[in-house]
Amino acid sequence: MKVACVGGGPAGLYLAILLKLQDPSRDVTVHERNSEGSAYGWGVTYWRGLLDRLHDHDPESARAIEQSSVRWNHGVAHVRDQVTRQPGDEGHGIGRHRLLGILAGRARSLGVRLEFESEVTAAEPPQADLVVAADGVHSVLRTHHADHFGVQLREGRNHYVWLGTSKVFDAFTFAFVETGHGWIWAYGYGCSGEHSTCVVECSPETFTGLGLDRADEGEGLALLEKLFAGILDGHPLFGRSSTGGAPWLRFRTLTNRTWHRDNLVLLGDAAHTTHYSIGAGTTLALEDAMCLAAALREHTTLPAALAAYERRRRSELLSAQSAARYSAQWYENLPRYIELPPHRMFALLGQRHSPLLPYVPPQLYYGIDKAAGRLQILRRLKHRLGPTAARALHARSTADRG
Repeated sequence: MKVACVGGGPAGLYLAILLKLQDPSRDVTVHERNSEGSAYGWGVTYWRGLLDRLHDHDPESARAIEQSSVRWNHGVAHVRDQVTRQPGDEGHGIGRHRLLGILAGRARSLGVRLEFESEVTAAEPPQADLVVAADGVHSVLRTHHADHFGVQLREGRNHYVWLGTSKVFDAFTFAFVETGHGWIWAYGYGCSGEHSTCVVECSPETFTGLGLDRADEGEGLALLEKLFAGILDGHPLFGRSSTGGAPWLRFRTLTNRTWHRDNLVLLGDAAHTTHYSIGAGTTLALEDAMCLAAALREHTTLPAALAAYERRRRSELLSAQSAARYSAQWYENLPRYIELPPHRMFALLGQRHSPLLPYVPPQLYYGIDKAAGRLQILRRLKHRLGPTAARALHARSTADRG
């Protein structure tokens, strides 16, 4: 089988690796329009579950990714002049440039052809048995067949910008700053021993009120450095490492009615996007690659493999897509939560994926969640003690109330 992956991001490179591991005789080429080493962006996040799956599929690249990642197991929230810290699951951060370098090196070692500065057009798609559109939300091949794929784009309300900083955060760090034009907030996480990623977000009213819509890059960064001085400790903010630019955007959620057409299939952000606030974009792209590779191994015909891939991934994505929608809404409705005591606000920040939270008063939801947590602890304790001891505890509690 001859395979052409259009797009040299994590999804395209990892799929190429998996296809060569399955069958070294496969002819696999990755086409990337940019030059090698010019990856944009700063760091990406992932969690232990993804790392375990990477080890299952290709231990060599997984070890290199793990060794190049930084870790944290706490979250910190700064609200005005108050700070709260909470333990959490172990998170990982790695520079996008470093991640792509690891995957490109591994792909080459397996015999994948990497063609950089290779601009693929819809008029002249690659000649291959399978063409994989892994070229992101602006996918050229998908756009050319937009009516077939049933492309839908929904733009979010808030503005955001993706930045880097030389401040190395030791925890996943949130900072909420009140201005005369409303709230602006940032979340930062380490991606190497020298840098962190810092995403800044605000409402349209705050964006224009602060003049960020009119500021040039230098003026905008200087203002943000002043606003977030409390977490930056004198360190600067940077725009994209490859272009120097720092464009403000509004997140666009992309969906497609179908993910394949003849021998063309969508992968990663070309097929779907999920709001950056759940930190799952790269994870979902890599999982797409795992699923497509498995479908090609398990099915003898290409149509059956592509149909199985789409069916399985659509089902698996439902939970993440729901979490992303509610997460974006939480930030778009920040004033609803921000006046809570910081530890309570932070607790509800962790619950922002809940479909119930938008419909329950925040203080009431916090109380219900705490009570549910205590009940769950009691249930676990009763299970460990066994039925006899549990009945004794219940009898003692009843006697005390009497």
